[in-house]
Amino acid sequence: MRPSWDLYFMEITQVVATRSTCLRRTVGAVIIKDKRILTTGYNGAPSGLAHCREVGCIREANNVPSGERHELCRALHAEQNAILQAALYGVSIAGATIYCTNHPCVLCAKMIINAGMKEVVIAAPYPDEMAAAILAEAGVKVRRLDTAGDAVSC
Repeated sequence: MRPSWDLYFMEITQVVATRSTCLRRTVGAVIIKDKRILTTGYNGAPSGLAHCREVGCIREANNVPSGERHELCRALHAEQNAILQAALYGVSIAGATIYCTNHPCVLCAKMIINAGMKEVVIAAPYPDEMAAAILAEAGVKVRRLDTAGDAVSC
């Protein structure tokens, strides 16, 4: 059976997440415009730096709860990497949709808003109420898909 566009892009996002080098969470993101993949990103250390799997996780060592103290993380988030790839290669993502394995954190939500993206499609929630609030305030639509690719409430 041929997948819907939502399911197709979300499945690609799941594959992108397999490149993650984070010890706590594997996250993938794919930025789409006009049913075309513009960029992808996964969470991991900046280019050329040692991965968390090699040097450990300061957040884990200090029992920092998920969704808090993002500045202590060595890695870039998947959404950040996808946005940075667009900037690096001169690809406009204004008006695009970003598919993510998880709801973006507040830092990524702010970047999504300022990049001019209009929609976020997620597979799973993330414990960051402020992110959801500012996306809603900015008019960025957020949809959550179930495993069949159908929208469920966020």
